[in-house]
Amino acid sequence: MELNTRKRNIVFWILQLLGWGFINSVSIFVVKGISPQLLLYSVVMGTFLGIFTTSLLRWYLKRNVQFESFGVKEFIKILFAFLLTALVFGALNTLFGFLYVKFGPTLTEAEHQIFKNYDNIGIQVLNSFFLIGAWTVTYLVIKLLLKLNQERIERLELNTHLKQAQLNTLKGQINPHFMFNSLNNIRGLMLEDVEKSREMLTKLSEILRYSLTKNNINAILVREELEVVDNYIDLSKIQFEDRLEFIKNIDSNVLDLQIPPMIIQLLIENAIKHGISNLKNGGTIILNIKKEGEVLVIEVKNTGRLQISQDSTQLGLKNIEQRLKLLYGDKASFILKEISDEVVAHIKIPLA
Repeated sequence: MELNTRKRNIVFWILQLLGWGFINSVSIFVVKGISPQLLLYSVVMGTFLGIFTTSLLRWYLKRNVQFESFGVKEFIKILFAFLLTALVFGALNTLFGFLYVKFGPTLTEAEHQIFKNYDNIGIQVLNSFFLIGAWTVTYLVIKLLLKLNQERIERLELNTHLKQAQLNTLKGQINPHFMFNSLNNIRGLMLEDVEKSREMLTKLSEILRYSLTKNNINAILVREELEVVDNYIDLSKIQFEDRLEFIKNIDSNVLDLQIPPMIIQLLIENAIKHGISNLKNGGTIILNIKKEGEVLVIEVKNTGRLQISQDSTQLGLKNIEQRLKLLYGDKASFILKEISDEVVAHIKIPLA
């Protein structure tokens, strides 16, 4: 179960109190011949100093150490913070021990021996380094476990979203509105050109077949995706005629590269539905695909403004984002923006 920040802080302070309280209470059972006053003083001050110094250490680590990109630099920061905290912890223990001897009750013989040992700098250093070192290791292990658990939860949530997105893709690609318009347009075309009507029916059936058969796979060749895009454009031109102009700029070396299915088709559909169809004089859609180093760049530009209606579910755009995130993590990107009266969709997909 994921802990939010407030709950984590509460758990941290409880563990601090219990941990340091236990460590300092051990002296009650193992050290003989000391007064109740010194026992109480040792437990209270030892617990306070432990919590105080390690809380400062935690504060420093949270603000200065990048656990997501751990390296030599971060290790040096942790080592420096650990050494400084251990020295402060040892110095404060020595100081408050001295204050007790100076201003506290008269010491017993056993207590004199304890403080005599405490004056040994080597013992103080070892004690401080051991306690602060154990705390630091425990803190880092817990931090790592929480990070791994968080990544696992995010992965599970992403898989859940993907399954829903796949269902949305299936429903969204077999778009009833698009099918209805296409069939009506083909029916009207039959009165003018029967042969072209048959060709358009074939293209519509190819789109439906592609939607049904490619929906559950993760990769497809660019050339296969482009065939569906061409069919979609041809069917759309029956309705928009000269109002729709489609331009392709495709590098020849990208045709056999693999991409997630429906990615380009969804961008084209979005450009027509939210762009060209809202313009009285229509407009232009430009598809650019090229390879830049080890990255495939897909760009779709259409005439119009970036205005997404309030009742739009944005299923296509969400589908693209979620699939790219699941398949490529942070290595892929998807940006939709408006530039000079054009809406530009920009996708980068890693090839390595």
